[in-house]
Amino acid sequence: MGTVVLIGTLDTKEREYRFMRDCLRGMGVDVLVIDVGILRDPEMRPDITAAEVAAAAGVDLRDLRFSKEGSDTRAVALDTMRKGAAVILRRLLAEGRCQGVLGAGGSGGSTVIAGIIRELPLGLPKLLVTTMATSAAAFFGTRDLAVMHAVTDIAGLNRVSRLILRNAAGAVAGMVSAPPGEEDDKRPVVAITMFGVTTPGVLRLQERLGQAGFDTITFHAVGSGGRAMEEMIEEDLIDGVVDYTTSELTDELLGGVFSAGPTRLTAAGRRGIPQVVVPGAIEVLNFGPRDSVPKEFDTLERRLVVHNPYVCAVRTSKGEAVDLARIMSARLNAAAGPTAVVVPLEGFDSYQKRPDGPFIDEDADTAFCDELRRTLRADIPFEGLPLNINDPAFADRVAERFVGLWNAAGRGEGGTQ
Repeated sequence: MGTVVLIGTLDTKEREYRFMRDCLRGMGVDVLVIDVGILRDPEMRPDITAAEVAAAAGVDLRDLRFSKEGSDTRAVALDTMRKGAAVILRRLLAEGRCQGVLGAGGSGGSTVIAGIIRELPLGLPKLLVTTMATSAAAFFGTRDLAVMHAVTDIAGLNRVSRLILRNAAGAVAGMVSAPPGEEDDKRPVVAITMFGVTTPGVLRLQERLGQAGFDTITFHAVGSGGRAMEEMIEEDLIDGVVDYTTSELTDELLGGVFSAGPTRLTAAGRRGIPQVVVPGAIEVLNFGPRDSVPKEFDTLERRLVVHNPYVCAVRTSKGEAVDLARIMSARLNAAAGPTAVVVPLEGFDSYQKRPDGPFIDEDADTAFCDELRRTLRADIPFEGLPLNINDPAFADRVAERFVGLWNAAGRGEGGTQ
């Protein structure tokens, strides 16, 4: 049935881990236990001890246990154990000795376990039972981690904790025992970015690229989506990119809630894979609920749209539009592979749908387009079309441009390789 790796702090959670180990074994699953606790050795003998984990990080466990007290001593020790466990997990994966991972913890343990899990590949079963489920967004990163609410503190076994931990063991046992799917889709994979206000165009683009022989993966441009796409490109899981929605650059520049960080719009260029870039929703700066908009953006001069109860969008200014054009061109100018830019001159999203879209600003949009064209590398094609980004004709042209780049790069006719 495969092997489940149990990772946790056995110095404080030994009873819980013994219980989960026994549950998994009773379900016919092989178990390998890794101890990342630093306070003491448990009575339960783990398969990989805390000393071995620390050594994998290049540290003697005794130095972590007996270091002088300080405000960051525990945080440093836990991060050391995270690094060591990640090294060990990579080795176990290479040896075929890890088909799933299960952990349980409070705030400290959950942070360590989630940090380890974030380095594991997509598709590998991962489950974390945590008292911090309400703050789970910090644990996910860009990985498919499943989180189960512990309900009670993880501090001993009782009728509630046994029920929840047994269910967690059963969930992971079920995942690792499920037969592998037959993945026979050999089509090249194209990544596409999408926002609610660019969805109609992306759906049309998906259809056209599918007809051309490509498999498409769509990433929601809310920060985590952009980061996931960039990481998957680096991991050689993506063959080409149509970056249809680049608003994460705006949030990065101006402090919005959907920033994907400073490496956004760089991985495809570094890898040299074909990419077509569209400034979709580039004028949209995102914050949380209406009352979370910072004062400097909540002025009479700014246009705001309450997209839903959780997201309020702010229109960028002309000066900010010019700054965004320079950021986009600088990152694209560093690209080593086939790159093209296609711009919808009649609106970057549904907020700019003519004739009365709330974010229409001819001066700001013209300034963005002029600066992008002026600063873009001379050999990168720039094409402006008198269409809105969600018009079928615009999506069709973007698909044609991508297929043209793909073919010109010698990667096959259409979606063949």
